[in-house]
Amino acid sequence: MSKLLDYLNTLDKDAAAREAHAKDPKAAMTKQGLTDEEQAAVLSGDKKKMATLIGIQEDSLPSVQVNISTF
Repeated sequence: MSKLLDYLNTLDKDAAAREAHAKDPKAAMTKQGLTDEEQAAVLSGDKKKMATLIGIQEDSLPSVQVNISTF
C-alpha cells in the first residue's frame, strides 16, 4: 500500500494524527515518509493527483474528516 494512502487512512481514523496534521502538515507528512510530490498534492487538495499517485480512481479515495485543502 502506498504511504500516501496509509497517511490519508490514518487521518480518517486517528484524531491525534489529524491534530498533528492541522498544526504542521509538512512535518506530519514528512514524518510519515511522503514524497514532495505527494505532499504537494495533499496541500493543494488535488484529489485527482492524489488518486493518480496512489493508483486508484478518484472516487475511491478515503473520506477524510479534515478539509483536504488544509493539508
